[in-house]
Amino acid sequence: MKSDMNGQRARPPGHRTEPRAVRAVLIGVAMTFLVLFLFMPLVAVFAKAFEKGAAAYVAAIVDPTALSAIRLTLIVAAIVVPLNVVFGMAAAWAIAKFEFPGRSLLITIIDAPFAVSPVVSGMVFVLLFGAHGVFGPWLIAHDIKIVFALPGIVLATLFVTSPFVARELIPLMESQGNDEEEAAVTLGASGWRTFFHISLPKIRWGLLYGVVLCNARAMGEFGAVSVVSGHIRGLTNTIPLHVEILYNEYQFSAAFAVASLLSLVAIATLGIKAVVERRVRRRSDGW
Repeated sequence: MKSDMNGQRARPPGHRTEPRAVRAVLIGVAMTFLVLFLFMPLVAVFAKAFEKGAAAYVAAIVDPTALSAIRLTLIVAAIVVPLNVVFGMAAAWAIAKFEFPGRSLLITIIDAPFAVSPVVSGMVFVLLFGAHGVFGPWLIAHDIKIVFALPGIVLATLFVTSPFVARELIPLMESQGNDEEEAAVTLGASGWRTFFHISLPKIRWGLLYGVVLCNARAMGEFGAVSVVSGHIRGLTNTIPLHVEILYNEYQFSAAFAVASLLSLVAIATLGIKAVVERRVRRRSDGW
């Protein structure tokens, strides 16, 4: 055991002072929970997906309606994630760097999607842009389709994913302070140069973390998208909606085969999350 500056023996970390039996019980409970509610369901998904063999698995993935759902999901994620990056960085910058009237209100609005049910948010877009909604008659008169089309799916997904990037960056920017930016501006650096050479490198790992979470939610969103999509097979079905249709039609192996794609996305998300957290921890420890 190490000694402190006065030559006295330092106390070990708190988690090491617990009796061995207590630690064993806590670890056992945690591992049991993970096995029952995380590992086993994941194994069950892939076991059911390959129940009829690899050929049936591949056939379910390359089915035209499945490919259409995969394509639409990727398109929505490709649109939503960059928009959330721009919004999240702008909102985090404004909240962390400035004091202004309405700052608390902005923070509350950013957190609103966490409190509102995705189904309710989807209904709001239907009430606004549906055929009998507020803007519905005008949209129909100008042959513009929002609901039951790609724009509605993007709007619904954008709403439910909007807090992720901002919520990762706000506490990070607030903890970092403004000293380096103020020094750069004092030395004559422009605003954009300060941002790209000082601010952005400091938040890059938090930004990546927010992007990973945002992308995972965008690809797996069901409730809001289900309301605004119309469930048009081959046109407005994303991967989660396509899985639901296959399951309701008793095509269980095909449903789990397509669902395994989302499971792979989840596994990749967890892997990237672990790497980012490790890098952030090393950076905070001064490694």
